[in-house]
Amino acid sequence: MVVYTNRQTAGRGQRGNTWEAEPGKNLTFSILLKPLQIDAKSQFFVSEIVSIAIVRVLRRYITTHEVAIKWPNDIYVGDKKICGILIENSLVGTKINHSIVGIGININQRNFISDAPNPISLINVINQESDLDKMLREFCDEILSTFAHYDSIDSSIRETLHNQYRSMLWRKVGYHPYSTPDGNHFNARIGDIDPTGILTLIDRDNNPRSFAFKEVTAIV
Repeated sequence: MVVYTNRQTAGRGQRGNTWEAEPGKNLTFSILLKPLQIDAKSQFFVSEIVSIAIVRVLRRYITTHEVAIKWPNDIYVGDKKICGILIENSLVGTKINHSIVGIGININQRNFISDAPNPISLINVINQESDLDKMLREFCDEILSTFAHYDSIDSSIRETLHNQYRSMLWRKVGYHPYSTPDGNHFNARIGDIDPTGILTLIDRDNNPRSFAFKEVTAIV
């Protein structure tokens, strides 16, 4: 099931933020997924699957800039955000009963008026409008086919998924600035991301520091 709207009046983002979407210009939709093999402790795989699928589609259109995944699941073009993903997993015991994946993708909106620091849209990059209905189907088809392939208990398939996710990471090479909620600023490189989604950064003194979601922010 997919629920899609041309006009979203109260778009919700991560950390309680709002999501700006000019009516009739962007993709704002939610898709219902029902994992059969991904259990509760491995729910980060759902995030990886959706992120990879969206990057795959955008890379078909964007060839002049890097399209990458900013941990855990924002999609960036260069240093600007083109897509936000919000996943709510309903858990029953050790299983995922279902996942609702809310997705906002900037497509035909040229100008942004909110205080979001770094938005970009597809039209800003390729300078031509895209058919929203066609792109919605393309994104949904890619998400569903990727989900069907990786919803597996096969360890080699899961390792392939995780390696692909890591290969698509934004700022995967070199040292970059980060901050923590207590105001600590530091430079680090990505060391690893484990299958549960924990990010390990390596600072310039070669010390590893591990963070869960919301415990560290990349400075753009």
